[in-house]
Amino acid sequence: MPSIPPLVSLRKVGRHSEPASTRPRIPIPAARATVDCAVYIDGVRLPGKYTHAAALAEVRSRGAGFAWIGLHEPDEGQMASIAATFGLHELTVEDAVHAHERPKLERYDDLLFLVLRTVKYVPHDIHALSEIVETGEIMVFVGKDFVVTVRHGDFTGLAGVRHELESRPERLALGPTAVMHSIADHVVDSYVAVTKLVEHDIDAMEEDVFTPGSTVAIEPIYQLKREVVELRRSVNPLAAPLLSLSQGYDGMVPKEVRRYLRDVVDHHTLVAEQIADFDDALTSLVGAALAKVALQQNTDMRKISSWVAIAAVPTMIAGIYGMNFEHMPELQWTYGYGLILSIIGVSCVSLFVTFRRNHWL
Repeated sequence: MPSIPPLVSLRKVGRHSEPASTRPRIPIPAARATVDCAVYIDGVRLPGKYTHAAALAEVRSRGAGFAWIGLHEPDEGQMASIAATFGLHELTVEDAVHAHERPKLERYDDLLFLVLRTVKYVPHDIHALSEIVETGEIMVFVGKDFVVTVRHGDFTGLAGVRHELESRPERLALGPTAVMHSIADHVVDSYVAVTKLVEHDIDAMEEDVFTPGSTVAIEPIYQLKREVVELRRSVNPLAAPLLSLSQGYDGMVPKEVRRYLRDVVDHHTLVAEQIADFDDALTSLVGAALAKVALQQNTDMRKISSWVAIAAVPTMIAGIYGMNFEHMPELQWTYGYGLILSIIGVSCVSLFVTFRRNHWL
């Protein structure tokens, strides 16, 4: 009988034998990553829906206003389409796609590129080892007639910022840098909210550590300290970009926007100082917790040593009289057994009372 070819060989000659890695990749349009796209003239949003190319064409045909497009986690192809329309530098496009950047501010000719790290407090049990601070990123491209925002993370939505600005057209009339200021202000305000919640966690841990008789766990304190370090890495590097925006870039950032930015710098400075205080407080808390654990271990060792000393008395006497010698004191005496038991009892009670007075038991 003819042999049946194996299943593998049948698959190789099938219609779908081409490996997945060699199949042509279907490009996904930028509209799939677009959250919102609008045109603003004199601070007022124009009605209708726009693609990113149509929005920029509308602005430049009018010679006034700016376009604001918001993107959420675009891929390389989608960012390439945006970059071709708005003339973005390839280095900034790479940063926007791959994220994981430190907060920074860069200038490419007439384009400002601002990177901000966003943070979110994760509710948790202070005694459990879990994530406390979740981070994300927002990239802001600002040109003379457009703003492009790229978000990474599920909690970094800017819809509230957009709606607030649209309710205040006099702020939007200041231009694209007004949007950049509002986003920076929104991010710094989230820093303030997160630091307040982290402060509550530190206060609760301090109460646990310094409560008499409480059991101290070092691991949650180290976990919180690590999360504070992550928070500091997200917050502190933003100081230099905010300071640069508030003091420089005269031709790109209007004076009125720089005044608002100085207020954001002040809030950011307060948050950075508070995070530094958190780190110092947690370092001291770790030292106090370790000292309390060492004291508890010392107390336990004293108790163990006390009971060992009490048990050593009958053990020693029983060991002596357990030796098989014929001539030992009081072996033939009628009351010898009771006398030895009395000596053992009195000795053990005396040791117990002594250790109890010295607070060893």
